Amino acid sequence: MSAARTPATERAEPAGAVERIEQVGPVGPIETVRAAGAAGPIRPAGVIGGRRVWFCDLDGTLVDSGPVHEVAFREAIAQLAPELLASFRYDAHAGASTREVVTGLGADGALAERLIRCKQRLYRERVAAGAVPVLPGAHRFLRHLADRGHTAYLVTAGSRGSVERVLAACSLDEYFRDVLTGDDAPVSKPDPGFYLHACLRWGVGPAEAVAVEDSGHGVASALGAGLVTFQVGRAVPVPGAIPVRDLDGVLALLRPQGRGGGPQEIGGARIGDERGSDGGDGGGGDGGGRDGGGRDDDG
Repeated sequence: MSAARTPATERAEPAGAVERIEQVGPVGPIETVRAAGAAGPIRPAGVIGGRRVWFCDLDGTLVDSGPVHEVAFREAIAQLAPELLASFRYDAHAGASTREVVTGLGADGALAERLIRCKQRLYRERVAAGAVPVLPGAHRFLRHLADRGHTAYLVTAGSRGSVERVLAACSLDEYFRDVLTGDDAPVSKPDPGFYLHACLRWGVGPAEAVAVEDSGHGVASALGAGLVTFQVGRAVPVPGAIPVRDLDGVLALLRPQGRGGGPQEIGGARIGDERGSDGGDGGGGDGGGRDGGGRDDDG
């Protein structure tokens, strides 16, 4: 989605300060920051400051679940409503919940409920069989946060039953203080109320937290709630988000530029170089499949 950009707010800033820029994003005006006078991308080190709470999405951000969701959808539709299969395009449903996808296809009432249950069952069977890989860098990134005393929460629109299975199967559950799922909030992404609900639930102000997302729906929700937001693995990021290729890119962007990638103090935590293998990460290639297709966030 393209975004109209308004001129930067005129204000006197000392050297090395930040320039605040208002952009019109998918859910309204979004204020972002970059180094004062810089023409390049946002500089995250200056934006994050003392934020020590991290809100992480799951599907497409930490695990490469999109292909498995698509197969489960197609099988469920083929079994219960084959007449809808021709109109189903998975890449048109980026970030949508299972219920939203099903109702968007025109199913309602008892048929919709059967499709939802069938799709979730098929997806969970594949999770149990190990078909959902951890994305490269996920364990490394989450360990990095834990080792430096940051607090990580999982904020996903997935159903709790599916989310808990994925976390256990991928050995990711140990990293999160708590988990918010689509079953726990009155709204879903891209509504900013989803992330605001997470902030209220855990007593965290938006100015204290950083979000890590992949889909436009998730980024819109986080930005609309006022969080600094990294967007992972998207060729065309949402305006206002900090684009990164992968989770290792989040860590790399936190290192000071021009200092050889050495450690940096950010909010009392040392963000530095972590080289070597990440034995906790499963396969998943380069995660390229995330950029070309939508995914379902509801398991």
